[in-house]
Amino acid sequence: MPPRGHGRAVEDPAPTGPLRGAPALKPQDTRPPAERAILVGVGPKTQTALIRSSLEELRRLADTAGALVVGETTQALARFNPATLIGEGKVGEISGMCAGLRAGAVIFDLELAPGQQKNLEKALPKIKIVDRTRLILDIFAQRARTSEGRLQVELAQLSYMLPRLTGAWREFSQQVGGIGTRGPGERKLEYERRHIQYRIKHLRAELERVRCARRLRRERRAGVPVPQVALVGYTNVGKSTLLNRLAGKAATYADDKLFATLDPTARRVRLPEGGWAVATDTVGFIQRLPTTLIAAFRSTLEEVEAADCLVVLCDASSAELEEQRASVDATLAYLDTADIPRVEIFNKVDRLEPAARADLERRHPDAVMISAATGKGVDEALKRVEGALSGRWLKREIDVPFAFASLERHFYESAQVLSRQARRGKTRWRLRVTAENWKRLQTILSEC
Repeated sequence: MPPRGHGRAVEDPAPTGPLRGAPALKPQDTRPPAERAILVGVGPKTQTALIRSSLEELRRLADTAGALVVGETTQALARFNPATLIGEGKVGEISGMCAGLRAGAVIFDLELAPGQQKNLEKALPKIKIVDRTRLILDIFAQRARTSEGRLQVELAQLSYMLPRLTGAWREFSQQVGGIGTRGPGERKLEYERRHIQYRIKHLRAELERVRCARRLRRERRAGVPVPQVALVGYTNVGKSTLLNRLAGKAATYADDKLFATLDPTARRVRLPEGGWAVATDTVGFIQRLPTTLIAAFRSTLEEVEAADCLVVLCDASSAELEEQRASVDATLAYLDTADIPRVEIFNKVDRLEPAARADLERRHPDAVMISAATGKGVDEALKRVEGALSGRWLKREIDVPFAFASLERHFYESAQVLSRQARRGKTRWRLRVTAENWKRLQTILSEC
């Protein structure tokens, strides 16, 4: 590891061309070459270890966005420079690194204030200045697959960009592609400020309509007797893989990349003691998730607030497990989820050595250890989820005389029918039902 606070070059990946003497193959990839970027980790002097670990996450974010990381540097400060975030000497060092490594972009692991970004653009002319927030927004722009997702990402991008309009942004508007310029990026610097404000107003109105539509769908779902389960957790912990395992098929896109899922995907999952639940895969969380994104994705995150149970998935193999858990807890605290029962599940335990797993089980005795990839432990996790649902979804049995068979439609409308069995002139019904609907059913039966 290089001395703390000093920059270092990162070796370019080895070429993967054909062997000498082999016939030349027609190239299939016509994408432009990846942008060469330098990463900058910054933080307080008291958090040097966190600076390094966060920089590693920034590297993964940059890779996901399509950048080629050719160098990195860190600086631990007693206090941040209000003009450029980092010290003047570090700015000069980065300028030299950009020249020596032919880097066209510098990516900071914090969100830059508009003034800091403007000053850095002046100090590093012809170098694209990208902060952590802009990088994450860029990844979201790549990943959004639905019209709602694209609306939410564009709103977040424009809200971020509005106070940062400078001459340097106009210069970059002429570029096509590259990190930090996706989604509305090719257009956004052509807007006058008032046009951007108008577009933001329009997007908010569109998303409010989407929010109302989602609310109506949730109200309709509330009338359908099916428990709702939301899968939440840090990005790339395996939520989509777990949903595919629970649904018994490739229900949703899963990949070993950050933010592979943006748009909620719901699938039906059979519970161990009968009946079904609807499990929803949600967007992954991350440290310092931009507030503009949380606000823009509000209608999506309301799906989490409407759940009967939260499955909080963690990556047991991550060196930053505790930091990731804290980040997820902080995001859930922002949402209205305090009264929703939770089941904490540690995924990817198949990657742990036996001693490491034993230590994890000792430190987190209430968590369920699973491997979504192999399926090990998933059945136990489902049992735990079913137990968490029992606080709101009660199991009840009721005997109904054959003479009142016409009442059975109320059971199907208001409850999950786990089983029905005819015996001695009656039908015994086993139901999974909410307390409210159980009272309603009892009232109907008492009036017969």
